[in-house]
Amino acid sequence: MKRIPLKMTVAAIAVAAAIGGTYSFGQHLPFGEANAATPAVQVATTANSVPTPNGLPDMRSIVASNAPAVVNISVTGTRKAAAMLPGMPQLDPSDPFYQFFRNFRGQIPEGNEPIHGLGSGFIVSADGTVLTNAHVVEGAEEVTVKLNDRREFKAKVLGLDKSSDVAVLKIDAKNLPTVKIGSSAQTQVGEWVLAIGSPYGFESSASAGIVSAKSRNLPDGSYVPFIQTDVAVNPGNSGGPLFNMNGEVIGINSQIYSRSGGYQGLSFAIPMEVAMNVEKQIVAHGKVQRGKLGVTIQEVNQALADSFGLSKPTGALVASVEKGSPAAKAGLEPGDVILGVDGTTVETTGQLPAAIASKLPGETTHLQIWRKGETKNIDVKVGSFGEEKQAATDTQPADKGRLGVAVRPLTPEERRQADLKGGLFVEQAGGAAARAGIRPGDIIVSVNGQPIGDIEQLRGIIAKSGKRAAILVERGDSRLFVPVDLG
Repeated sequence: MKRIPLKMTVAAIAVAAAIGGTYSFGQHLPFGEANAATPAVQVATTANSVPTPNGLPDMRSIVASNAPAVVNISVTGTRKAAAMLPGMPQLDPSDPFYQFFRNFRGQIPEGNEPIHGLGSGFIVSADGTVLTNAHVVEGAEEVTVKLNDRREFKAKVLGLDKSSDVAVLKIDAKNLPTVKIGSSAQTQVGEWVLAIGSPYGFESSASAGIVSAKSRNLPDGSYVPFIQTDVAVNPGNSGGPLFNMNGEVIGINSQIYSRSGGYQGLSFAIPMEVAMNVEKQIVAHGKVQRGKLGVTIQEVNQALADSFGLSKPTGALVASVEKGSPAAKAGLEPGDVILGVDGTTVETTGQLPAAIASKLPGETTHLQIWRKGETKNIDVKVGSFGEEKQAATDTQPADKGRLGVAVRPLTPEERRQADLKGGLFVEQAGGAAARAGIRPGDIIVSVNGQPIGDIEQLRGIIAKSGKRAAILVERGDSRLFVPVDLG
């Protein structure tokens, strides 16, 4: 059977050209952070679901109480487009064939093409504060908010945060219906949730499902610990609320994974703790600040846990430390495994960026780390902005030898570029090294926490390593630990 790769599609009719009454759907990769907001976030009535005779929740009261506070968002704008010449198709300047036709046919006149987009949002304060996704309103020249009662208002974008994919809008209205803000921290995998939005422009559509997973990391570089659900979320749902069975908003629907561009059982919501922190900062300061450690981290799998002497795969492994960063000043080192932040356990890498991002620059945070077989406590004064980058692991199979690498010392220029005193350049990789993912062009920086200066030192450490070794390699601009099964 032919394998079809998954396609990431934003759950919105993203600012796309409306041609012939249809919309084209683009791809989007988000991220972000945020916490509590305006105290006026209340619903007029309690909206708890009531179990039906067959045991399933009855969500009618949740929809009735909250639908008036869910809004439809439409955006308009323009983009540059090449004018149509005889015998030539309409082209966008970003189209890869645009430059070809430009060179082949000479100067192509450009014009402005109208664009339209749709999304969802919800009202969090009675005086007109609305939350939605940043990708719904990014680049828009005009934003219109349509209420459930068909009233329409021109909205002002108070601010948007691409990292969290959260935007804050303001409309000129009073005594508006609002939603009740809940906490995703108490949400459990398997519990029922409800989404209300405007999929494909069908306003006030409700769909339900369960929470599939929490603290889900997506391959977009985001530090947002997404809530994964199987709720039917489609283009146009972006920015709409995700409710629990108490009628509280616990997330903002943001993305879907799909082959077709429509719902296929994988939808992701931004936790309200993240969204409300963004809202609070934008309303107060017009921008968002977040903390930074200055480290590259990677997941701890069983092989790495064994290499570092951990009882189980847990925490966030520090692959590299940025020079001059808060982490470097505090003494964090490659090979440290961060197990906790301010008393909260870090089980997976996704929890660390979210925890650090919630700190304000200048705050001191307390880290519990695992270093060379024992726990240590380190205080770090966090810096400003930035996402903790995750190191990518790209493995490719092969076989041969105990470690199976042909290496050479770095040249002075290579050492200067890599900012290393030692290190060995991998010219060939086979056997255990290649099976683990080490490949030609990698630089071996350390083995089991010991910096590598020459070939004899590498051989000596590998000879004493037992069944496994944790090898730190530099690949391009990033570093990552590779657990090697030496047999």
